Amino acid sequence: MEEEDGVELLQRYRRDRRVLLNFILSGSLIKKVVMPPGAVSLDDVDLDQVSVDHVLNCAKKGGMLELSEAIRDFHDSTLFPTMNKTDSLDEFFLVTNPGSSGTPPRRAPPPIPVSTPSHVVPILSKSESFHSTEPAEPPVEPTEPSSEPLELSIDDIDDFEDDDEEVDNRRILRRHPNDASDLSLRLPSFLTGITDDDLRETAFEILLACAGASGGLIVPSREKKKEKKSRLMRKLGRSKTDNAVSQPQQASGLTGLLETMRIQLEISEAMDTRTRIGLLNALVGKVGKRMDTILVPLELLCCISRTEFSDKKAYMRWQKRQLNMLEEGLVNHPAVGFGESGRKASDLRILLTKIEESESLPSSSVELQRTECLRSLRDIAIPLAERPARGDLTGEICHWADGYHLNVRLYEKLLLSVFDVLDEGKLTEEVEEILELLKSTWRILGITETMHYTCYTWVLFRQFLITGERGILQHAIDQLKKIPLKEQRGPQERLQLKSLCSKVKDEDGFQDLTFLQSFLIPIQKWADKQLENYHLHFAEGSAMMEDIVTVAMVTRRLLVEESDTVTKLGHATERDQIDWYISSSLKYAFARILQIVDTTAESTHEHPLASLAVETKKLLKKDASLYIPILSKWNPRAAAVSACLLHKLYGSKLKPFVDAAEHLTEDVVSVFPAADDLEQYIMALISSVNEVETVETYCKGKLTPYQIETTSGTLVLRWVNSQLGRILEWVERAIKQEHWDPISPQQRHGSSIVEVYRIIEETVDQFFSLEVPMRSSELNSLFRGINNAFQMFTNHVIEKLASKEDLIPPVPILTRYKKEVGIKAFVKREIIDPRLPDVRRSSQINILTTPKLCVQLNTLHYAVSQLNKFEDSIRQRWARKRPQENVNIKKSLNGLPESSIDKNPFDGSRKDINTAIDRICEFTGTKIIFWDLREKFIDNLYRPSVSQSRLEMLVEPLDLVLNQLCDIIVEPLRDRIVTGLLQASLEGLLRVLLDGGPSRLFSLNDARLLEEDLETLKEFFISGGDGLPRGTVENQVSRVRNVIKLHGCETRVLIDELKSASGLELQGNRDRLGADSHTLLRVLCHRCDSEASQFLKKQYKIPSSTS
Repeated sequence: MEEEDGVELLQRYRRDRRVLLNFILSGSLIKKVVMPPGAVSLDDVDLDQVSVDHVLNCAKKGGMLELSEAIRDFHDSTLFPTMNKTDSLDEFFLVTNPGSSGTPPRRAPPPIPVSTPSHVVPILSKSESFHSTEPAEPPVEPTEPSSEPLELSIDDIDDFEDDDEEVDNRRILRRHPNDASDLSLRLPSFLTGITDDDLRETAFEILLACAGASGGLIVPSREKKKEKKSRLMRKLGRSKTDNAVSQPQQASGLTGLLETMRIQLEISEAMDTRTRIGLLNALVGKVGKRMDTILVPLELLCCISRTEFSDKKAYMRWQKRQLNMLEEGLVNHPAVGFGESGRKASDLRILLTKIEESESLPSSSVELQRTECLRSLRDIAIPLAERPARGDLTGEICHWADGYHLNVRLYEKLLLSVFDVLDEGKLTEEVEEILELLKSTWRILGITETMHYTCYTWVLFRQFLITGERGILQHAIDQLKKIPLKEQRGPQERLQLKSLCSKVKDEDGFQDLTFLQSFLIPIQKWADKQLENYHLHFAEGSAMMEDIVTVAMVTRRLLVEESDTVTKLGHATERDQIDWYISSSLKYAFARILQIVDTTAESTHEHPLASLAVETKKLLKKDASLYIPILSKWNPRAAAVSACLLHKLYGSKLKPFVDAAEHLTEDVVSVFPAADDLEQYIMALISSVNEVETVETYCKGKLTPYQIETTSGTLVLRWVNSQLGRILEWVERAIKQEHWDPISPQQRHGSSIVEVYRIIEETVDQFFSLEVPMRSSELNSLFRGINNAFQMFTNHVIEKLASKEDLIPPVPILTRYKKEVGIKAFVKREIIDPRLPDVRRSSQINILTTPKLCVQLNTLHYAVSQLNKFEDSIRQRWARKRPQENVNIKKSLNGLPESSIDKNPFDGSRKDINTAIDRICEFTGTKIIFWDLREKFIDNLYRPSVSQSRLEMLVEPLDLVLNQLCDIIVEPLRDRIVTGLLQASLEGLLRVLLDGGPSRLFSLNDARLLEEDLETLKEFFISGGDGLPRGTVENQVSRVRNVIKLHGCETRVLIDELKSASGLELQGNRDRLGADSHTLLRVLCHRCDSEASQFLKKQYKIPSSTS
């Protein structure tokens, strides 16, 4: 393949060289051009044998150019190695082969003669012109070896007629085509070494023969090029204004079209004229013979002589081409076996060799032997060409070229004429006329409609590779789609195409290919090569990719019809083919990402797997936005295929890391979020192209979840448990350091709760700063831990509270008004433990002063009031951290039940805190009445009589206590703490009224005073509307009021009620006064009345008071 590229480049160089020489010689750069003997115009001169150095030297000097000397100079220079055109004396060339000449000579090489003529032309200064008539100055000998080249290049000529930049650019495009080496026909190579120039010239000869069959072959005049440039030169030299104003005159009809074809195929006028005359002479004396049925190379050999060429070498090269064409067309690759003509094929090769060797004979014998050989050649070649038909059933007897691969290569060269000579990326304006003209060659070349569209597609596609023009590619696609399928072809064409097979050598040996396979498999392979790495070849996702995919898929569809093509392609359906493109390209792209991540890992200071996840997501986004819309036209699930593959590729790199993760290290915190983010995006992408009910089924068959949530959840639970243990330690420390002093007048709670919230909030912040994926169970675990911390804090607050029994003094024994002499053992009385709290317990009670108790209440209230806000904050942060999209799919893939966040995670803390507040409020009120005000309230109220010790004397100390409470307690807890004090006051009053001891006696008249004292106490707590609500106070006071009413009842009534109450209680009912026997008994015990005393003595054996 590299050798073919080198040959093609050499041929292009030769053509460009001829064009430029023709331009220089046809213009005014040379003062006068003297033709060699036998040549009338430049068309008769073989420009390949003209020395460029000689021409440029004459152009510089402004002298006359003798082409015979330029030709002689060219042949002389071929005897020496190619020089690099420097004046360095340090380089020399060995004439012999160093590898076979033994050791190098010991003597130095001979000196270079000074008088040796140099073919080097000094560089013209920019001020000099080829049009200058002044004699050129002699070149100055350089004093030092110069490294600058002294060869005059085309770029140094400033005064060319062509100033069109666009034309220059197109010339460069022609000299430097894009690389099309990856695309070559799968046809056997020519055994005779036929070149592209040979094919091009022979193709034009075939075209002329076909034109002659329709009567359009006219020999042009030889005078038309003497004073004007050729049409091709005018095209190359015209400026934009010339193009717009004046157009060269062009013949119309078939004659003009043939002239256009000659220019497009770069055929000289001399060759055109020779061929036309030769074809016309070939039909002389052959009446009824069509020109397109003759054996063209043979007839041209017979009808064109040596004298029609300017030099012998040109003739020999022309003759060699014709002989090679006969051998290739009739012998080397026959479509039909020779059979009995096998010996003739051998004889034909011998004759071809004799004709070629005849030129080396003496001049007297050359023509004689050549004539005899041509006669024998005709006798052998015609029968070979008239073998039975090859299956095309065209009815033709003579087939000038039996091997179809030569025919299609010739037709390929003809089709190349459809491109603009100045812009190979565009079709010429006469493309439709040219294609119509080429149809005339179908008969002689055996071309069918299917073959035409296939060859035209090949030519267009290869031209696209050279020029990169998308318009050419789209035109190739149009032609590709016109290639009929098998059922669309006629039986005659199917039979002919079936016979067109060739054996081609590849890496696996020889392979038999059909016509379509020879042309389409290279296109298919090239397209596959581009699409198997489309991320690299179509980096920007250009529209070009869509065209290439179309080429690949349409070509594949045509090749599938060929025998055994499906197994060779390896993909049964178009979807499988698209899947293969995606898989292959993504693997290449992923490998490049891996390499980039590895090289940048140290500089970015980020874990490679985290960087890889980010880059993989970018790759998938690019794939989904640029490439998948194109591929989805052939496979609707292309996006899902892409997403699943990248999920698998990244998962293979991630799995060892996930399996080895045991703690929440920096690497884990870096990798897990990136991996989970990638997986979430993949799930979203799959969901966007699949129906909801099929997503789960599709993913289960294609995806293996990363298990990031499961692994990270376990690690997070370990972290949460360790942090919760730390929180409990801090709670205990905060409680131990708490003195229950308010932080400030505005912040009347203790500092411990602030510290507890601080450490809990820090833990929550750390929890949400863990960017690893989490489940609801991890959050619920955190909730439970925080709930336990608050409960622990609450328990620590109330654990030092004394019990109510420690605060309330023992109840004295029941006594009656008058003292009795004897007390029987069976007297019914209450046994009271007379012991008071011990000293240690009393000190603990005294430490808990009212202000400290208020601070505790404020602290608990702060804890419960901030809890709602704290919980809402956690829920909001969780909602931002874990969106709900794709969660269900991932859970179903992981096989885990869907869990939810606890609705009321802190209910336990709220309940315990509120219970603790109620207990402290109760304890505070009880402590004030029964501990702090015991002497004034419990011991001295109504002693010795109601009138001497009224409740009014307690209003002032109660007011002081109440003011102290209201100054410290927070507003939301004010009513609760005051209600606790009210309840304790009423309990103290009942204690005085019912269990006041032997020293307290109440008469019937005291009931009015007691009622007044109760009203005083009630109004004190109502405080004119600024205190407790009246309804609340009334409810609390009602029980005491009932007791005071009993004190206002007659003794007989109380006795009767007590008697009836004892019986009713057994039946579960109460008396009409609404009091139980326990209350009635105590009212009678404190009644200052003999009747009551006698009753109690007789019925209950209660002892009399000692006072």
